Amino acid sequence: MSSFDSKIISQLPAATKEFSNAQPFGIVKVSDDGTIQMYNNWEAEMAGVAVKDAEGKNFFTQVAPCTNNRLVHGKFKDGVAKGELDTEFNYTFTYRMKPTNVVLRLVRDSRTKSNFVLVAKKN
Repeated sequence: MSSFDSKIISQLPAATKEFSNAQPFGIVKVSDDGTIQMYNNWEAEMAGVAVKDAEGKNFFTQVAPCTNNRLVHGKFKDGVAKGELDTEFNYTFTYRMKPTNVVLRLVRDSRTKSNFVLVAKKN
């Protein structure tokens, strides 16, 4: 069972900042090279990285370098290369915070070629 509502996921490609900020989990929209295009308030608060300090930077190397590994960044790059990505797994964030168990979902919308990293705290 997914930690993320499929209806919300289907709305991500057209999501506004307001829609993104209204969700009860982190939403990070990233370009194919990992540059953050949208970073919602939930993620900013959880990660301790202000929206203005995240947007325009690389998610995997500058904002969340604990994800710059085969498990996260590797899956992301493979999915972008294939043109399809939808995977969900447990992960532990360790950068700028005490270790935090989360569920990550990496999603690519093939129509709009937009990518999302979704983050929810693991119960």
